[in-house]
Amino acid sequence: MKYKSALSLIETEIAIKFIKDTFEKELAKALKLTRVSAPLFVFPETGLNDNLNGYERAVRFDVLSLGRDVEIVQSLAKWKRMALLKYGFNAGTGLYTDMNAIRRDENLDAFHSVYVDQWDWEKIIERKNRKFSYLKKTVKSIYRAILKLSSAVEKKYPMLKQNLPKDITFISTEQLEKEYPNLTRKQREDAVAKKYGAVFLHKIGWNLSDGKPHDGRAADYDDWKLNGDIILWYDTLSTAFEISSMGIRVDEKSLVKQLKFKKELYKLENPYCRSIINNTLPLTIGGGIGQWRLCMFFLKKAHIGEVQSSVWSEECIKENADKGIYLL
Repeated sequence: MKYKSALSLIETEIAIKFIKDTFEKELAKALKLTRVSAPLFVFPETGLNDNLNGYERAVRFDVLSLGRDVEIVQSLAKWKRMALLKYGFNAGTGLYTDMNAIRRDENLDAFHSVYVDQWDWEKIIERKNRKFSYLKKTVKSIYRAILKLSSAVEKKYPMLKQNLPKDITFISTEQLEKEYPNLTRKQREDAVAKKYGAVFLHKIGWNLSDGKPHDGRAADYDDWKLNGDIILWYDTLSTAFEISSMGIRVDEKSLVKQLKFKKELYKLENPYCRSIINNTLPLTIGGGIGQWRLCMFFLKKAHIGEVQSSVWSEECIKENADKGIYLL
């Protein structure tokens, strides 16, 4: 692979801050969000930590003065919903925060690190807006913020010109399966992203016709009929590139249905799920947007380690340096 970064290490660091500052403002404006502080760790018994696909182990440690264990968050999907209630947000408004996490079981490669940094956002919606048209409207607002970021980056760094389409295309996992029945899940995403440039792949979680879901989703936060991923085509590495996972969150009915499907009804005993069943938590929509993903995409980097400081094996560092890829 022939590769040469358009920016030096110090130029990259400056550009990373520019991208983060610019997009944070555009996202807050587009979705009417207020920035709040977020926890790095939570008590495991609250049910607030995200178990992602169900097999990832959270990092746990004891707090000496409390005599209790805490877990580093794997995402803030559940915490955000409770925070909206606690802080007194109204329908149509919401919060966003910087989320930092450790995912100890991640398979490290050019797109995956032990360290996670993303913007987590959540806003309150009315029950009448628990429908695809509202999800679609929100996705379009986020995509417009991405386009504004693209223009700002291109103006400051003309050598980093992007070719994003004016509009984002919506396609369900069932439609994708019908269109590319003989391809793997990853190959389907590559094919549709290359075809359209920017897609929102929705309805992720329920099984497709082959008896398996397109991708794994926790049963207790997204409604699997009203969720999806924003995926862009990444020319630098010729691959589909997921920027964001998001969705309208479960209500009391979809929560039970999805937990039953995954044989996780025991979760109904934790405080978070009980709050949903009892309708004490607001109905919401929310998601996460990878900070490193946006930086990697717009700076045309070949490895996550070029935009995020993490840990890598000596072999990985040397192998990438031989290709002209220098990790932070």
